[in-house]
Amino acid sequence: MTNSVNIDRRSFLKHTAGSTLAACLATGTAPAYGVVGANDRINLGFIGTGGRNQFHIGQYKKMPDVAILALCDVDRSQREKAASQLEQKPALFEDFRQVLDQKDIDAVVIGTPDHWHVIPAMLACEAGKDVYVEKPIGHNIKEGRALAEAAKKYNRVVQIGTQQRSGPHWIEAVEIVRSGTLGKIAVVRCWNAWGINEMGGKGLQGIGNPADCPPPDGVNYDLWLGPAPLRPFNPARFHFYFYFFWDYSGGMVTAWGVHLHDIVLWAMGYDIKAVTCTGGKFAFDDCRDTPDTADIIFECPQYSFTYSVRHSNGRPVTGNMDHGIEFSGTDASLFINRDEYRIYPENDREHPKVVQSQPMELPHKQNFLNCIRTRQRPNADPETGHLAAIPSHLANISYRVGRRIAWDADKETIPGDEEACELLGRTYRQPWHL
Repeated sequence: MTNSVNIDRRSFLKHTAGSTLAACLATGTAPAYGVVGANDRINLGFIGTGGRNQFHIGQYKKMPDVAILALCDVDRSQREKAASQLEQKPALFEDFRQVLDQKDIDAVVIGTPDHWHVIPAMLACEAGKDVYVEKPIGHNIKEGRALAEAAKKYNRVVQIGTQQRSGPHWIEAVEIVRSGTLGKIAVVRCWNAWGINEMGGKGLQGIGNPADCPPPDGVNYDLWLGPAPLRPFNPARFHFYFYFFWDYSGGMVTAWGVHLHDIVLWAMGYDIKAVTCTGGKFAFDDCRDTPDTADIIFECPQYSFTYSVRHSNGRPVTGNMDHGIEFSGTDASLFINRDEYRIYPENDREHPKVVQSQPMELPHKQNFLNCIRTRQRPNADPETGHLAAIPSHLANISYRVGRRIAWDADKETIPGDEEACELLGRTYRQPWHL
């Protein structure tokens, strides 16, 4: 193994004390002092109490410096289920604006469907509250930019739920890529691979083709739709399945792809010139809008960047990696997913260096809380979250218009393509707007 890729992990950490790794780990764990005292309790309100926010509640409730004062969900059964986890019973609300009206709440955690990320987050900033909001930052590119600007305008701490930004082995891997250790990187590919019964599937029927029906008892469906188009209630569009409809999300290209694209752009830079997405509903005969199979080429000046997603076959693409990223350099290759990273030297491909992952969820939350106290930028601030989501949104736009699209990163527009530009934002159902 050559010296350029023979990296001892302890030595690597020692010699990167001033690097991104050291900075991110420090903000994730060190005591902090600032607007909220280091020993003061931070009061949280939760907007959305589905699966993701129930996970967050389970972690935050164990933190001695946090109090959960309010839970909000348009589904009564969801908010009551979430409240049952807590010894000290919070206030329960149906409308997120009631949470923002609570003067004693310092910050909100937003875990709603994607079409409800940005409006509550912007109103929270305006109300003087800090924000943790799940990824992608917004339903579309214009929303991401709007939240990034709102956070600056109101001087709020906003953390995006791209928690890999606080994961030590992800941070290490990015440092390695950026250091030149792998040599000249010509190819980067990333992927997600699921079988037909994974990610909400039910065999070839997928999510099915159920008939419209009345919403469940206790659900404020009009508020659930919010800014999205008015449609009859359908169980295939509700709760987890919202991911598969353009009105509310962008499928797994945005739901999962954003995590992988974020790491690629962090390591390689944000210079995407054009995007082409091909694919379709090849596996499922159901009512979803989004493709179950997609292959995407991002045109970058100095390297080839691709992403593949499938719901039809869960065989790992590389080794045991049903999801991951591969950076292929002239001296070595680096594979990474949420379990580990591996470095394969070109002159010794059979003996990779393997580094196991470490927790990232708790450090990401710790970083958020510390930044509330110090008023520093969090690891995944809204500008970072906005840029991370752009490749996914562009891929979906290319798929929907059926052609390659160019990207002007400075102006954040698709030059010469009015139809594609329409999909940079959306029309809001009144009375909702940005």
